[in-house]
Amino acid sequence: MNANQLINMVIRMVMRRVVGRGVNAGIDYAVNRGKPKKDLTPEERAQAKAARKTTRQARQATNLARRITRM
Repeated sequence: MNANQLINMVIRMVMRRVVGRGVNAGIDYAVNRGKPKKDLTPEERAQAKAARKTTRQARQATNLARRITRM
């Protein structure tokens, strides 16, 4: 493995983490409709919690589908 491949590998690993966190933050922002958590009503909190659960399940299903299709 040469230096260029090693640098590319490290950059990809870092970018995967950074982009993943950014996507998750954007989803949380959309779920909360742009409001801080302390400003949400109890109904909005419950709806946001349900949306986060649905999003998490969708991500898990997507990851499972990727694993299955790799075989």
